Amino acid sequence: MNKKKKPAGKASDFQIDWKKHGKIIAGVIVGFIVLVILLTNVYVVKEGEYKIVRQFGEIVKVVDEPGLGVTVPFIQSTTTVPKYLMNYEISEAEINTLDKRRIIIDNYAVWKVNNPQLMIANAGTLINAEARMEEFIYSVVRTELGRLAYAEIINDEDSSRGSLGEQVTARVNELLSADNYGIEVLDVRIKRTDLPVENEQAVYQDMISEREKIAQKFLSEGDADKRRIEAETDREVREIIANAEREAAVIISEGEAEAARIYNESFSKDPEFYNLFRTLETYKSTIGEDTVIMLPSDSPYAQILSGITP
Repeated sequence: MNKKKKPAGKASDFQIDWKKHGKIIAGVIVGFIVLVILLTNVYVVKEGEYKIVRQFGEIVKVVDEPGLGVTVPFIQSTTTVPKYLMNYEISEAEINTLDKRRIIIDNYAVWKVNNPQLMIANAGTLINAEARMEEFIYSVVRTELGRLAYAEIINDEDSSRGSLGEQVTARVNELLSADNYGIEVLDVRIKRTDLPVENEQAVYQDMISEREKIAQKFLSEGDADKRRIEAETDREVREIIANAEREAAVIISEGEAEAARIYNESFSKDPEFYNLFRTLETYKSTIGEDTVIMLPSDSPYAQILSGITP
């Protein structure tokens, strides 16, 4: 038996199904395109950054609070500018100090953008803003260090002019503010101070000479103090000896006076004994081991020596 073939579907039925599915596909595509456009025009503002909204290149809004935002498709765009503190390494520079020393200074600066609209309007980009900041810092550092001697620069804490970094920071901010760059320098510091190779030996010799002068000054002051102390000590010793001799003389004179008084009281009681005693006392000073005395036989000396007593 021959099976009957089913008649093929009509062309009109196929076209109706295509139109139905085509509308769905077209709707999906349009929805996808709209979603892509919306997503590409949604921006996120993170902590520590500014979002700059531009319209045909002109800044229309600056967003500095974290959150979401939407730009107008095909008309507006966004630019991100850092809000946090940034560190910038300044190129090494050679300057001359007040005492005609050539030194190489290596600085760094801590800075931030405090007005992104002004920064973009007058500097254009962060790179240009850093370039202008570096020019100002170099100019101010060269001027300030040119007023100081080398010793004051390497001993900034002992400088009578105060902190060099604070002075440079304040002056650079004045220049940046005057030109409306919209940035602020928080600190400028000297990271390293070097001498050109050809100057190192001369500076070392100067340092040695300076230290020798200081040592000689200390030695001279020590010798002067030594001589002063010795002179004061000698004077005090002489005063002490003079006072002691004076007191001893007084004591001796008082003792001799007292002895004379006692002698007088004692000898007044027996004049003959006193005469004998005085005669014997004279023998002590006149007669020695080799003394030869020639006396008349009737002299008191001869009679006493001969044992003849009156």
